[in-house]
Amino acid sequence: MKKCITSSLPLAQGLSGQVFAEVQESFERFCLAAGIETLTQMLEEDATALCGSPHARNEERQGHRWGKTQGKIGFHGGKVSVARPRVRDRNGKEMSLPHWGQAISEEWLKEWAMNLMLINVSTRRYGRAVRLPAGDIPAEAGSGLSKSAASRRFVALSSARLQEWMQSDLSSRDLVAIQIDGLHLDEELMMVAAVGIDMDGIKHPLGVMEGATENAVVVQALLNNLVDRGLDPAICRLFIVDGAKALSKAIRRIFGKNTPIQRCQVHKARNIIERLPKHLHASVRKALRQAWELNDAEKAEKLIRNLARRLEHEAPGVSASILEGIDEILTVTRLKVPAELRRSLACTNIIENVNSTIRRVCRNVKRWRDAKMALRWTGAAMLEAAKGFRRLKAHKQLPMLKAALLAHQASFENTDQLVSLEQAA
Repeated sequence: MKKCITSSLPLAQGLSGQVFAEVQESFERFCLAAGIETLTQMLEEDATALCGSPHARNEERQGHRWGKTQGKIGFHGGKVSVARPRVRDRNGKEMSLPHWGQAISEEWLKEWAMNLMLINVSTRRYGRAVRLPAGDIPAEAGSGLSKSAASRRFVALSSARLQEWMQSDLSSRDLVAIQIDGLHLDEELMMVAAVGIDMDGIKHPLGVMEGATENAVVVQALLNNLVDRGLDPAICRLFIVDGAKALSKAIRRIFGKNTPIQRCQVHKARNIIERLPKHLHASVRKALRQAWELNDAEKAEKLIRNLARRLEHEAPGVSASILEGIDEILTVTRLKVPAELRRSLACTNIIENVNSTIRRVCRNVKRWRDAKMALRWTGAAMLEAAKGFRRLKAHKQLPMLKAALLAHQASFENTDQLVSLEQAA
């Protein structure tokens, strides 16, 4: 027979019969009543340690009792009132009770508010999310359940998290690939974000920067922040972008003109298909898919050029678009990485997943007051998205990518040395 040990706990022994009677009303009410009674006992022990027993003479006491007062502590995302003893020292100065200092900490309230807002609970409905409208735990005035109180807690915690994240050290992370993309929050506000993949296939949100457009200046500011935090620009990495020329320009300006950049094949194919008449969609999509799946970069490029030549008469503008940026479209193919890894790194699906989380989290925001507000929300959403990250499917093949990047870097270094020697001669 299983032995019941509940009644032997010191906490249970100290609780009054009135508290246990609350179980019949509501378990939540019981938890609140039990917690308040236990905290009251702990505060009384603190007062006794500082002042001694009530009405007892003690020359070594540090202070004396000064009645009681009502204070508020966090409970279920809000606050409830608790009576606490007051203690003053010999000079009449208020003395703090150790357990009361721990009880009034609002970190849990901030966590609660931030968690609810990240799952799209609006500040106006925050009180209903943490307290039942007709429940037996009343939401009295000053209980911290108003939309303003919830907003203040979210602002405080999200600001602290953003600052800590944007100052975190990156030197210890062996990043082998970085995806960069922009997301419009409104017509005049864009957030440019970066996500890295390390040698173990683990994905890391690296940073975010605000700007009016996805231009080279904004991207360079983001990359400079990553370099300042320990990302070594001398190490060759693969960058995956959506095709914006500003991204490639900023990357090569900071990490070198020979940095391998892969343009998203999904974006490229979508942009081509959307500009063609419907009767060409199937054949063009099939030709592009065949080119992406080829292991030989030269054959893949030849197939794409044949496709462009075939469309010169029916869609001359699309034909030119197909050839635009063809070198960056086949970067992972030229690096000769395995097909499974190539499919994971030839598109920006990882950071697009982050962007979808940002859109979901920011759905309740009706007006962006300033860029600081947008940064806080976007940073909180990126850290929320990181909780659902999974390891890269082809993570066991990442050493092959690392070796290919080292070979790529070495080949251009040798070429540069030969050019320098020829110029010197």
